[in-house]
Amino acid sequence: MIHKLISAPINLVIKIGQKVKEEADKELYDLPTIQQKLIQLQMMFELGEIPEEAYTAKEEELLLRYEIAKRMEMEQWEEMTKKKGQ
Repeated sequence: MIHKLISAPINLVIKIGQKVKEEADKELYDLPTIQQKLIQLQMMFELGEIPEEAYTAKEEELLLRYEIAKRMEMEQWEEMTKKKGQ
């Protein structure tokens, strides 16, 4: 009983932390979000709103995130197909 009283707040903090991480990962590695940001970045550059150096740096970052997101997506698909095959 005492163990549950002590561990309940800790478990709640852990669950909240996991949820925050999930949401952050979703924002960072959501393919449609990344694609939209790339389009916006391209438009800003073409309209002269940002310098080429800033454009190149941000584009590199977004493309890296896109690559990671695609890899994560492929891993999820592989896991799903393995589970179906079992």
